[in-house]
Amino acid sequence: MNYADNCYHFRQDSSFLYYFGLNQPDLAAVIDVDAGTTTIFGDELSIDYIVWMGDLPTIAHRAELVGVTDTQPMSALAEMTARAVAAGRAVHFLPPYRGSTVIQLGHLLGLTSDEVEAEASKELIQAVADQRSHKSEEEIAEIEKAVDTSVSMHEAGMRMARPGMSEREIAAEVERIANLGGGQIAFPVIATINGQTLHLHSHENVIAEGDLFLLDAGAETAMGYAGDLTSTFPVSPKFSERQKTIWEILLSTYETATSSLAPGVPYRDVHFAACRVIFEGMKGLGIFKGDTDEALAAGAHAMVMPHGLGHMMGLDVHDMENLGEVVVGYAGEPKSTQFGLKSLRLARPLEPGFVLTVEPGIYFIPQLMDLWRSNGHCGEFIDFDELDKWRDFGGVRNEEDYLITADGGRRLGRAKPKTIQEIEALRAG
Repeated sequence: MNYADNCYHFRQDSSFLYYFGLNQPDLAAVIDVDAGTTTIFGDELSIDYIVWMGDLPTIAHRAELVGVTDTQPMSALAEMTARAVAAGRAVHFLPPYRGSTVIQLGHLLGLTSDEVEAEASKELIQAVADQRSHKSEEEIAEIEKAVDTSVSMHEAGMRMARPGMSEREIAAEVERIANLGGGQIAFPVIATINGQTLHLHSHENVIAEGDLFLLDAGAETAMGYAGDLTSTFPVSPKFSERQKTIWEILLSTYETATSSLAPGVPYRDVHFAACRVIFEGMKGLGIFKGDTDEALAAGAHAMVMPHGLGHMMGLDVHDMENLGEVVVGYAGEPKSTQFGLKSLRLARPLEPGFVLTVEPGIYFIPQLMDLWRSNGHCGEFIDFDELDKWRDFGGVRNEEDYLITADGGRRLGRAKPKTIQEIEALRAG
């Protein structure tokens, strides 16, 4: 998978895909705003490529299908760029994240690799983020297609999980369904009995009675749009009473968050509304204590929810993350450095057309419990002896995808089983 003739799977840059619609490698494009022209650059296929990889229509034909009538060989890109630089014109480009692109831009613009990364255009970043943040009707329909396939992936995982299976079997079936839907997975599948680890991609464990299984998986359509869902379900036919206790708190958190979605409401406020429900729920179990407002300000809730409530979603499952979270998720406002809150990817006021995830979680992380106990962090808000009784519980998370409308929030795609009754009914089937 890591040499020239067997390279990593190609996935087109999302902004290139958004503006030019061509999902093939070795292409470049220039929009000349002053001249009002758009040019796609690329070289026609060699006979060696055709023999080994198959034929494609000419670049001119492919470009015409997406509304671009001017195509030139890749060598002409350097000539056009050199003329623009010589004329003192500004050349805007988005932050590169592939090493080969950094090198290519350096050669075109006469910059070192460090200078390339520093010279990415703030004006272009902002313009692209502003446009891509507001999803068109066509984009929403494509995202719903991705979400519907994602729901099928989760339903399959819930149905098939049985004691004695490996996590790998469930992950493989989930990925098969994504491929069967005409696309691929939107991100590496998380399928684990160790839900307390937020992004665990290992699938080595054998699942057993009494385990909770956390599945975080989404499909990407052939056009590149993503779905992102998380489910947690028992490996046993039913939730235990202990598991039900935490799951009910989580569902209440989720319902509070989704009912809070509305234009003009900062997503940071939705995040804290969710964290409040979690804190109060843990307070009812004797785990948390003290004044809720003071505890939230101190970040005590991050003991059991150390991540943000959600993120923007679209052509990237974490939409436009390469453009910068401060631009995309914070509208230029600075991020917090507080543990937990610093992982909130979206905080800005919501606007119609935004597509985002809502994914509260409750996690019991032994290493974090031990660290905070040892240094006394937030000790006035946490009963560590009570907390310690849950150290082997694991973690739970529920996630679905929402569109912000003029009236509030609308769940995208068909409903995923998430109540205790719905999950147990599917497990029994």
